[in-house]
Amino acid sequence: MKKKSTFSNLFLTALLMINTVALGDSTKKYSHADEPIGSVREVYDGALYPDIAANTFRNIDRLFPTRAVRRGNNSQPLPTSTRQLQNFTFESGDETYDLYDYLATGRVSGLLVIKQGSIAFEKYFLGNDENTRWMSMSVVKSITAMLVGAAIKDGHIDSIDDQVTKYLPQLIGSAYEGVTVKHLLQMASGVKWNETYTDVSSDRRAMLEAQISQQPGAILALMASLPRVAEPGTRYNYSTGETQVVGALVAAVTGTTVSDYLSQKIWAKAGMESDATWWLEAPDGLEVGGSGLSATLRDYGRFGLFLLNNGVVNGESVLPEGWVTTASTPQVINGKAVGYGYMLWPMPNNAYAAIGIFGQFIYVRPERELVVVMWSATPKPDDRSLVVYDFLDALGDAVP
Repeated sequence: MKKKSTFSNLFLTALLMINTVALGDSTKKYSHADEPIGSVREVYDGALYPDIAANTFRNIDRLFPTRAVRRGNNSQPLPTSTRQLQNFTFESGDETYDLYDYLATGRVSGLLVIKQGSIAFEKYFLGNDENTRWMSMSVVKSITAMLVGAAIKDGHIDSIDDQVTKYLPQLIGSAYEGVTVKHLLQMASGVKWNETYTDVSSDRRAMLEAQISQQPGAILALMASLPRVAEPGTRYNYSTGETQVVGALVAAVTGTTVSDYLSQKIWAKAGMESDATWWLEAPDGLEVGGSGLSATLRDYGRFGLFLLNNGVVNGESVLPEGWVTTASTPQVINGKAVGYGYMLWPMPNNAYAAIGIFGQFIYVRPERELVVVMWSATPKPDDRSLVVYDFLDALGDAVP
């Protein structure tokens, strides 16, 4: 029997109660709640057997305390299209694949295709179903970034060019002095960061250890301790830690929790059908801005529709005008275009995506009125295979 960590022993009973009563129907237990799972260190090491990986990815709210992101009273309907996606083939490198090949080799655990507001494909694999909540990992970075746009729209942030220390004075004297809100969204703060997931000496793993400590403010203290390696706005460097600063910014300016602000501005307005959960850095503490949101496949799809509709819900604009367009466009940093927006990844054919490790995607292709949500359970966190991008591109062409 796998030995439970001390952390898991402390929180398991309470978190199982959360799984049962905090979300949705209080009389219905989450169907996956009793599955054996791995540890969070095993997740980032890429050291989980395939069955345990799938169990863990749909139960990450058992790894840390969470806060619920509440849905609203009315769910946005997602009708089934009469024109369903059929098998298709595509080329990647020197190989030819079809839909079945990719679903198997990509360890896909859920795939949802929404065309013009209707479902053109919806399948669940690896034991998942329509009620499964699956981890987002870095997909949630894109959600956190949208909350910055909402905070600007609401007047909580005066300008995207404001310095971060205006709202987070605890960062005065750190490498974040002189860094603007825009620099954070571009991941161009100039603050040192090594994102290597499987390297236990990396900054990303130091952040994970701070999260495991469950000490309030530990992650932000880590960020404040890092040195500067470039002038703000002059160098792009992907950093999960940067998103923790963004989450702290959202909480500071709104005066509420990041989960509650997400519920108020997007989750309830966009008609999600289920509550989501979001990792906390400590019990009742700050959300982990760059990972740890869990939601159903269809609700990720509804977030994709929110992006597709430029943040307009029922005629109400949640975001500043043009925000999604700018956020999904390659940014110019130090005179050079980089393949990153405001925590969204620009893609071919004027598409863009929110992307998380282990193969999580919310892919939006506006010219085809298309949203694709894909869950996966790839063996390692940083799968650099280009096949997935060729698959999404070809799928976008194949949907009738």
